[in-house]
Amino acid sequence: MTLRKTRYSHYAMQIAAAALISTCCLQPVSAGQTTDAAVDADAAARDNWRAVMAQDTELGEGCYRASYPSIDWEEVECKELHPRVHPVVRKPGEGQVTGNGHDYVAQSAGLISSTLGTFPTVTGVKSEKGVGVPAYGDGGILGANEYSLQLNTNYTGTTSKCDGNTDCVVWQQFIYATDYAKKGEGAVFMQYWLIGWGASACPSGFDTDDEGDCYANSKAISAPDVKPTSLAKLSISGAAKAGAKDTVVFTDGTTAYSVKGSDSVLEISQVWQQSEFNIVGDASGSRADFNKPVSITVKIALTDGSTSAPKCVANGGSTGETNNLDLGKCTTASGSSPSIQFTESN
Repeated sequence: MTLRKTRYSHYAMQIAAAALISTCCLQPVSAGQTTDAAVDADAAARDNWRAVMAQDTELGEGCYRASYPSIDWEEVECKELHPRVHPVVRKPGEGQVTGNGHDYVAQSAGLISSTLGTFPTVTGVKSEKGVGVPAYGDGGILGANEYSLQLNTNYTGTTSKCDGNTDCVVWQQFIYATDYAKKGEGAVFMQYWLIGWGASACPSGFDTDDEGDCYANSKAISAPDVKPTSLAKLSISGAAKAGAKDTVVFTDGTTAYSVKGSDSVLEISQVWQQSEFNIVGDASGSRADFNKPVSITVKIALTDGSTSAPKCVANGGSTGETNNLDLGKCTTASGSSPSIQFTESN
């Protein structure tokens, strides 16, 4: 395999510094404080590493993997996936708690170049089960520990890829999905949509959802089938660069998995102004049902060329999949990494 290296010296120094603190003697008052300090420093180091790996790189199209604390990407084999539909919202209010349109999204004043989705705080998660939703035909990848992490763009803009179809808009999803291609193995990929394409045949490489929309998958990289009890360690990021590459990166705490494909598939970089991120059902409008009680904090951090706080937009979600959690309040933050944050619980 080809080894390609991309380094970010500033962030790499932060990672190294945090790791050093976690292993050095800090002259604590007690042994318990020593343990707490080491845990906090290690968590900070991993958070910094995750932020580094979410940054865009100049690597070519393909699939890549990196292991903590390394910031070097190694090219690995890509896989071709038979597309399963992760649909756009169709029936607001049916079979949902969070999702199917009922979700917060982060809205930027300008164009978004990348987004990082994380779960800063997770409490009470002991089990999760993917279940079918009648309004979507009870489809999807169902059963214990079946879910997807989705980072979705808005579906309100058109590009040249709509080929003049009047009602057509583009929509892109950055996805980690459990058991997507085979049992016991997750997949990381992008799903591309031409919504409102119409009755004419879909473009080459796209399938039809039989409702006037066309969809296709990027190449994929295999990843572990992670149980949702490890949700706090998981993240997914998406990036889009005009005339260059779009990138999805999934991290499971120790390893990062990335797929890069051409932005020319949808030209999503020209119209990306909102980001939705959450844990939901795995394909076909399904729902991720958690045990009770559960509380999850969701954070969506944007890169949009500004330090201004994005807006929290309620009922702005685009995915058709759902979970069984109720939305709490949404807050915003400005600065070097503008973001929104909200809780969902049952």
